[in-house]
Amino acid sequence: MNNGKPPRERVVLAHRRGARMVRTRIEVQEQTEVGDALVRGLVRAQLGLALRLSAVVMFAVIVIPVGGSLFPELAALSVLGIRLNWLVLAVLMYPLLYGVGRLYVRLAEQSERDFIRAVDDEP
Repeated sequence: MNNGKPPRERVVLAHRRGARMVRTRIEVQEQTEVGDALVRGLVRAQLGLALRLSAVVMFAVIVIPVGGSLFPELAALSVLGIRLNWLVLAVLMYPLLYGVGRLYVRLAEQSERDFIRAVDDEP
């Protein structure tokens, strides 16, 4: 039942992938609903990361006095005339805060790279 006609061919003028890339980038730049949802997702991911890392810091700060009250012999130890728990709170917290800050920056930048990759639709 071909009636002598050649079979139909589908002509594709543009690949869908490139069309999606341009559209997604424009949606983010023009702050449409889709672009706003994408940006809110990025902000939500970074907020979740910040809350998780701050929970780690708070846990570390709380464990030191609680550990001192649970183990009084450990709290009574002194180094150079300074009690051990105060020494840990005064000295060892700064490297912990620095490390958590560096970790946050690294993970937040990775999240931003993932966002840009998703918007640009790169493999």
